[in-house]
Amino acid sequence: MKAIKKISLSALFAAIITVFTAYICHLPIGANGGYVHLGDTFIYIAASLLPTPYAICAAVVGAGLADLLTAPVWALASVLIKALICLCFTNKKIICKRNVIACIVGVFVTVIGYAVAEYIIFGSLAGIVYSLIGNLIQSAASMILFVILGFYLEKSKIKDIIKL
Repeated sequence: MKAIKKISLSALFAAIITVFTAYICHLPIGANGGYVHLGDTFIYIAASLLPTPYAICAAVVGAGLADLLTAPVWALASVLIKALICLCFTNKKIICKRNVIACIVGVFVTVIGYAVAEYIIFGSLAGIVYSLIGNLIQSAASMILFVILGFYLEKSKIKDIIKL
C-alpha cells in the first residue's frame, strides 16, 4: 500500500510540476527559449515529502514534460539539473536547516547548470547573461515560495496525513 501511495504522490507532483513550469507564471526570457517559472517550488516540496528516488522521478517527469511542451531544446538539461537538485533534500521534515540549504544549493545548481547547457546548446556566451539572471530570479522566487508553502504544510501536519 505504501508503494502505491509513493507512486501516486510522485505522479501527482509530476503533474503539478509540469503545470506550474509550463503554464502557471511561465514568463519567457531571452532569445533561446528559456523561461522563468515556479515549478521548482514543487520540486522542492516533493523532495521534502517523498523518498529521494520518487522525488527525482516526479522532478524529472514534470520538468521534462514541461520542456517538451514549451521549449524542447531544454528538456535534457532540465532532466539532469532537476534530478541533481533533489539529491540535496531530506524528507524527514519539510522546513529544516538542511532543506533551506538545499534550496540555496538548488539555486547554484540551476544557475550553473543552465549556463553550461546554454553554452553547449548554442555555443555562445552572450545568451548566458540572460540565462543567469532569469535562473537566479526563478530559483530565488521558488525558494521563497517553498519556505512559505512548506511552513503551512508543516502546520497542517501533512506528513502525518500521508504517512509515507
